[in-house]
Amino acid sequence: MHYREEELRSIAASPGVTIKDFRESNGNLCGAPSPTALSTLKLGKLRVVRRRLLQHYEHQPFVSCLAGLYGCQWRRYQRTRATPGDCCCSKVECASLLLLIVTFGLSLVFLYFWSEAQNDYNDFDWFNFGNLGFWFPWSVVLLVITAIFFSYVTLLLLLAVCLLSEGQKLYLHWAHKIGILVSLIFSIVATAVLSDLWSKQWRTILLSFQVTAPYLHVGGVLVMTLLSWPIALHFFRINRKVVRALILGLYLAVLCALYIVPLGMYSPCLKEKGTLGPAPALIGHRGAPMLAPENTLMSFEKVVEAGGEGLETDVTISYDGVPFLMHDKTLKRTTNVQEVFPNRTDTNAAMFTWGELETLNAGAWFLQRDPFGTAWSLGDRDRKQVQNQSVCTFRDFLELAAQRGKQVIFDLYRPPSGHPYRDTWITRTLEVIQNQSSIQSHQVLWLPPELRSLVQEMNPDLQQTSGSHASVEELQRMHIVKLNLHYSSMSTEMISEYAVANISTNLYVISQPWLYSLAWCSGAQSVTTNALQLLNNLTRPLFLMTPDEYNLMWVLTDVISFILIFIILIFHWWRERGLLASCSGSKPTLEQGTYSKFRTEMSDVWSVSSVNILGEPAQSPLAMGPNLATISEH
Repeated sequence: MHYREEELRSIAASPGVTIKDFRESNGNLCGAPSPTALSTLKLGKLRVVRRRLLQHYEHQPFVSCLAGLYGCQWRRYQRTRATPGDCCCSKVECASLLLLIVTFGLSLVFLYFWSEAQNDYNDFDWFNFGNLGFWFPWSVVLLVITAIFFSYVTLLLLLAVCLLSEGQKLYLHWAHKIGILVSLIFSIVATAVLSDLWSKQWRTILLSFQVTAPYLHVGGVLVMTLLSWPIALHFFRINRKVVRALILGLYLAVLCALYIVPLGMYSPCLKEKGTLGPAPALIGHRGAPMLAPENTLMSFEKVVEAGGEGLETDVTISYDGVPFLMHDKTLKRTTNVQEVFPNRTDTNAAMFTWGELETLNAGAWFLQRDPFGTAWSLGDRDRKQVQNQSVCTFRDFLELAAQRGKQVIFDLYRPPSGHPYRDTWITRTLEVIQNQSSIQSHQVLWLPPELRSLVQEMNPDLQQTSGSHASVEELQRMHIVKLNLHYSSMSTEMISEYAVANISTNLYVISQPWLYSLAWCSGAQSVTTNALQLLNNLTRPLFLMTPDEYNLMWVLTDVISFILIFIILIFHWWRERGLLASCSGSKPTLEQGTYSKFRTEMSDVWSVSSVNILGEPAQSPLAMGPNLATISEH
């Protein structure tokens, strides 16, 4: 006859001996029960055992939820525990787990890569516009898709870690396996394509490490500290010494590498107090293209309003010899040429006369496509002004700079074959600067490399500017006073070397605060930007700290992490040792098997609750399942 709930309650109220006495009278709770022990058992001492049983069944829905999300096994009390010393799953599931980890790593790399590439999203979208013929914010869509895939893979990995921590075998659902494969293929293809089309973006990643590495180090140590819990749990439960050594060795190797990696870190933003130079001057890239259509008078006026110190543009010469502002070879991106001249959409902009160019609208496209997602910030007055913008002449551009005392820098495009000014484009541009505008020559940073000697002879007051790297001696021989370089070539040593020779450095195009902060810390004298109104509000570089502050952060992070990991290891060693001793009644040994949480925690409960007075054989826990839910604390 088996004990029912009312019988257990009656025994609970009677005096008796301790659990230890009960174990001794039965020989061992893990062995056969003795009927004589039941008459002397004080069930009040069973409250701890019964509480364990209730806690287990309160905990089981959590495990069932994990198994349901990971493997779509939603039965409430369903579980499949790993046997002592066995692998956590089959070979197929091991391969799936390995694939999940690889996918997580690649997804993380691509997400970091693409999120740090935000500075050049506009170039990416316009590149696609040129190839596809229509505008769409592909950069943002790609970022959202990447974030979704990464979140999905991260969730699955967290579920797997939690299931392993519960001693459960892994059974990944086939739908998740397909999802992981799709995420992996997406990450590989996207990385390969962007590396081929936009290889210099990897240089941006290296630059980002210079300002984010101290914080990435803290994040990495935090992750490894959190992982110490499941790793320690399994380390003390696994029988095989080789597996134990591999797990602990790999974990400690990664952890030690993280602890000492700051020794090899370099960041220009780690500076002693008082050594930071002035903020780089801001030059509007084609004006202020986030606030107005690029290369229009309105756009350059926005630069002046925002406090910019220079104006950057691109100059093309019309078929009848009028220099005007246009970046692209064609007019279809920034004008309504398709409506006015539908048969000349792909015609080179320089092959239009100025009379034809004057008929085009160069502003309406800005509101239609909203390339930076900033059109919402414009008021009604600005929106009306945008709609009335026309193609701007080089002369009007120079006059605005002259009136506001701003420096100018520009790219000059040579007209195509068959153009009347193909061989005289340099002299025609100089003529406008010298004879048709009131700008002072020293306000002009002359960038075009062609016929530089002739230009110096015609106007020696122009500030000669180079767009390529060269030795200091060669630059001085060409009378170069300023370098105009892409930000990917940023180097503190290079900027400092040129500065000693009185050659200043301008970096283009920098629109993200972290990049501007890096340029500031590196000593750049000026930057060309799309986001002048944003960068002008920075009062100090982001991530700026002194070496002493960073060393303190580094040491505290490593010390706190080491202490926490040590405590976690000691705790798991103590718990596993105690759990094994509670069942065996003797000193635990590795050979007895340490991965027995289920057996050791519940053996007392099953032994007592399944014993009958006549000494009948104890039933298995699964056979008693329906009765377990009736046991409760009072």
